[in-house]
Amino acid sequence: MGKWAKQLVSEQEADHGTPARSDRRPLWIVAVGLLLAAALLWGASSLTWQVTVRELPVRGRVPQVDDGATLAPALQPLALLALAGIAGVVASTGWLRRVLGAVLALAGVAAGWLALNGIGAVFGDRPDDYPRLEIAAGRGLAVLAGLLLVGVGLLVLARGARMARLGGAYQAPGARRGEQDPNRAMWQAFSEGEDPTARD
Repeated sequence: MGKWAKQLVSEQEADHGTPARSDRRPLWIVAVGLLLAAALLWGASSLTWQVTVRELPVRGRVPQVDDGATLAPALQPLALLALAGIAGVVASTGWLRRVLGAVLALAGVAAGWLALNGIGAVFGDRPDDYPRLEIAAGRGLAVLAGLLLVGVGLLVLARGARMARLGGAYQAPGARRGEQDPNRAMWQAFSEGEDPTARD
């Protein structure tokens, strides 16, 4: 096979077969970012987000502690969405992967809004023993998770087409040839040492 044919085969493999090492790196960044965002959201849902004082007939003034899951029930579903996003990004390609990137970015915006919504009232005129640090930690984790989701979503939108993908690289060679157009099938056959022009 000539030099130009080998070059064309390598280009076809890089585009539709095994991705280059540099293409795998953004996919790993996306996976780790989504996993971390999911953990942060789940942790934020279990921490204190607000403490209020209730007047009870017998006990008098009693503090009521609300965690993130109580005030923002969407935190845990957003965490599950981030986990599902890992499989979605790995398994999808093309426009579907870009749509998923946009969904992840919007989920990050939603997480940040949940954390910052009403924060002025939460940290308003409070006594000295008010658990400001604990509340700031709970809401801060959600903000950080939101930033991660937005960053991951934008990365998928910008570089999703060049990331490694499940599909051609993990299918049987015969299945790949069946899905390719005739020209690609011919180059794939050349790369596997077959002569597609030979007649039976």
